[in-house]
This record gives sequence, structure tokens and C-alpha cells, in this order.
Amino acid sequence: MPGIKTARILVITTHGFEQSELEFPRDQLRAKGAEVHVATLDGKAVKGWEGSDWGREAEADLRIADADPAAYDALVIPGGQINPDLLRVEEDVLSLVRKFHDSGKVIAAVCHAPWVLVEAGIVKGRDMTSYGSIRTDVINAGGNWTDVEVVADNGIVTSRNPGDLKAFVAKIVEEIEEGTHDRKAA
Repeated sequence: MPGIKTARILVITTHGFEQSELEFPRDQLRAKGAEVHVATLDGKAVKGWEGSDWGREAEADLRIADADPAAYDALVIPGGQINPDLLRVEEDVLSLVRKFHDSGKVIAAVCHAPWVLVEAGIVKGRDMTSYGSIRTDVINAGGNWTDVEVVADNGIVTSRNPGDLKAFVAKIVEEIEEGTHDRKAA
């Protein structure tokens, strides 16, 4: 089983990510010893959203199109309204999510980020949670939605909002340390 201290984790994002939903997992996973890379659509820094205005930038390590799922143990997708809405229409993003899914690797999505999982076609039959306003989208995609702080279903981790981030990170660590998960191809 892999340990968090040797894990490699990819965070995918674009402009408009919820500030804490990128920074908290990235920083906590790094503090636990994981190597965490941030990938953006163009490989450049992106600006977050905090409160009712633009927040701080997050530096990028690579372009999403250049990310190799074989090099990582887990994929993390921060929420906010803007970020996942922009990501879910990008074929490079959807292809990457499907590759992580089909290889049994951990996929973690918080807040509105399950929209990306819906669009990638990997929600049907899964126990999940999300921000309440996309509950119907998850259900319509065949997910079994519940209103709890974190849900893990065969290596797919979902959480509702910034208040759930400690539980979200703890569950990501737990799922990585379980190793790959046996899932059907999307």
C-alpha cells in the first residue's frame, strides 16, 4: 500500500476556484509529505475566488493536457462555482478524469467540483455528496446523493463545502493509503 509520504497528487484547476478548497488540501497534503502538483488549462497561474471577490493566485506546475495519470496516485478538484463550470467543458479535463477513474486511482472533488465527475460520466451508482445546489445534477447523473461532510465510494471522495475540508483531506489520505480501487471503466 502506498503511504501519503510517498504519494504524488495532482490538483486540476482554472480561474475562479474557491480559495480554501484549493489551498487547504494542497497545503495539508504537502505538510503530510505528499508531492502535490497544480495543473491548469494553460500551465499558468490562476486566480481564486474568496468571499465576494477575486482572491489570490495559485502557481501552476504544468498544463492539464500534459498531466500523465500514471505519474500520480490521486486527483483533486477544488470547487467554487466558476472553476468546475469552466473545467467540465474541457475535453482534456474529462479525459484525464476518466483515465484516473479507469486506473482505480483516487479522485477527490469538493463543493461544485462533482459537476466535473458528472460530465465525465463516472457518477452513476456512486454514493456522493456535493454543494447542495448541485444535488439534483448528481442525482440526475445516477449518483446516490447524501448531505454529509465527506463520502468515499471506491476511491471517489466528495465533500460539500469549505467547512468540510479537514474531513475531506483526511479521507483523501485514507483512500490513497488503501491503494488503487477496482472500478469499471467509465
